[in-house]
Amino acid sequence: MAQKITTMEQEIITKYSKKLSKILRHRPEMIGLTLDKNGWASVEELMEKFGTPPLSIEILETVVETNDKQRFTFNEDKTKIRANQGHSVTVDLALEATEPPALLFHGTATKNVQSIKEQGLIKGARHHVHLSTDESTAKKVGSRYGIPVILKVRAKEMQEAGYMFYMSDNGVWLTDHVPVRFIVFPS
Repeated sequence: MAQKITTMEQEIITKYSKKLSKILRHRPEMIGLTLDKNGWASVEELMEKFGTPPLSIEILETVVETNDKQRFTFNEDKTKIRANQGHSVTVDLALEATEPPALLFHGTATKNVQSIKEQGLIKGARHHVHLSTDESTAKKVGSRYGIPVILKVRAKEMQEAGYMFYMSDNGVWLTDHVPVRFIVFPS
């Protein structure tokens, strides 16, 4: 049975997780880390260059195992680690196109709705638009940016029209762009 994590321990884990996200998704150069073309970094090099606070394999394993969004993945022998999605640096996650469910969801803030009505969902600085299979996850995401709005994406129709979908290792659905015609806006 897993040991219960205290609030203080969770705060420490969250700090490590945020720094790991910044390094593995956006700025590996901030610590002189090298990612391979698929976004993998050497665990040994990461721990060596991480800085303060120091990073141990035990802390890294705890962050990977307890991250509520499952943002990180180890390779089979835990010698490499990468972020599952959300990169702004160039990586090829080597994901295969996958058939999506009929509907997927995207959480955003009310302040973004007008722009989405004009442009659809765009990836911005990231590699993909992120979609979820449930409204509660989409609501959590949208809440980070303001008053949340949940958009429905007719994913199956998009795929039938030739758009590609991928699923990251942590279950987030990814696509390059969602045109307005495939979005159901709340009334």
